[in-house]
Amino acid sequence: MLRVVVMVSGGGTNLQAILDAIDSGKITNASVEAVISNNSGAYALERARKHQIPAVCISPKSYPDRAAFHQALLETVREYRPDLIVLAGFLVTIPAEMIKEYRNRIINIHPSLIPSFCGVGYYGLKVHEAALKRGVKITGATVHYVDEGVDSGPILLQKAVEVKEGDTPEILQRRVMEEAEWQILPEAINRIANSK
Repeated sequence: MLRVVVMVSGGGTNLQAILDAIDSGKITNASVEAVISNNSGAYALERARKHQIPAVCISPKSYPDRAAFHQALLETVREYRPDLIVLAGFLVTIPAEMIKEYRNRIINIHPSLIPSFCGVGYYGLKVHEAALKRGVKITGATVHYVDEGVDSGPILLQKAVEVKEGDTPEILQRRVMEEAEWQILPEAINRIANSK
């Protein structure tokens, strides 16, 4: 059984897609052991509680400096002995020590087709604003392993999504979530859990 820790900063729609996929059998041989957020107001924590999954907030604001926060984050993750860490909209840079300890066991979902619209500063709506400003006809989402760079680790899965006439960043964001993110993130976890 693959022990999964999901880290999220906001609403947790990707977390919900994971939980739904486990419940429906689309993900097998995996269980979410904990949900960790840097934001005490993240609805993702409520989603975890509804599934009787430990919901933990580790906020940088609670620590004197970044080093202390990183240490607390790493110690909390270790408590749940994860085989896989899933970054599902986690807007905090992962400390190098954690990347080293969990090498090739941390994955991230990014709302574009990497290498487009990724790297420092590209997250959330900013990605979709950039795609629309550039005038691309196809966007999508990418699941990749996390390394020391930003959105630079090896790609596991990608799924393309059409950009339509009249799209706003919000409309495009929703389509990318529904047609790509919520499909490929559970698929990636299932593949890892079943050594595919």
